[in-house]
Amino acid sequence: MIFTVDDKAAYCYTGGKPFNASQPTAVFIHGAQNDHSVWALQSRYFAHHGWNVLAVDLPGHGRSGGDARTTVEALARWILAVLDAAGVPQAMLVGHSMGSLIALEAAYQAPGRVSQLAMLGSTYPMKVSPALLETSKNDEQAAIDMVNLWSHSSIAQKPSFPGPGFYAMGGARRLKQRIAAINPAHVFHTDFYACNAYANGEAAAASIHCPTLFLFGARDMMTPPKSTKLLVCAIAHGKVVQVDAGHELMAEQPDAVLDALYAFAATKPAFLTKTS
Repeated sequence: MIFTVDDKAAYCYTGGKPFNASQPTAVFIHGAQNDHSVWALQSRYFAHHGWNVLAVDLPGHGRSGGDARTTVEALARWILAVLDAAGVPQAMLVGHSMGSLIALEAAYQAPGRVSQLAMLGSTYPMKVSPALLETSKNDEQAAIDMVNLWSHSSIAQKPSFPGPGFYAMGGARRLKQRIAAINPAHVFHTDFYACNAYANGEAAAASIHCPTLFLFGARDMMTPPKSTKLLVCAIAHGKVVQVDAGHELMAEQPDAVLDALYAFAATKPAFLTKTS
């Protein structure tokens, strides 16, 4: 589906199913220099099992038009505008890496619009090293190669995923190259800058009262589980699940990620209330 947001095309993959207003909606939000395709298995399964799916391409990524947004806050506003354009009053937000911060901030900006929150490969603060920021601006291919190496738990995942002849690291690298080719305006640097500069995570986390899932890769070098203490403590009611994967956990452990997300989606999407 293509909506119009801020006078630009906003592309949302629906998992091959028509939008049905009577069903609950799950919004899948990708990370830096990615697009909706990183959610291929998970989004399609949801779409064929009773959910509307809006797996977005963020502005300047994939099929969505406009410039890449420079702040997490602006990206969260864009997600909420997509919900408006789709006529969705409330949705489950599922975000990976940068997308997890966008989902968190959207829940902070409009808590009544978010029924459930799933944060994958997340941490706060999501600091990016000055060297990587500089490389992403001046040598994007080198930055792609660096992040691609750090984002996977091994050079070749075993058993073969999802079957013989498929190369998880190669697919992730090619996707980032394709985003760079579509939009040569240093999208990787813009995304990293937004993650690095985001400063509202602690306040946003403290405001969250909807059901929350933290899904981490046990061998994640980009956002290691030990770095997630602030988020996990701030959203004390959140459920924590680890899978045997690196940062690209949706590709390395697609079935385990799907199982965790779908089980979480089955929880009653009601807001928790504070107790004195």
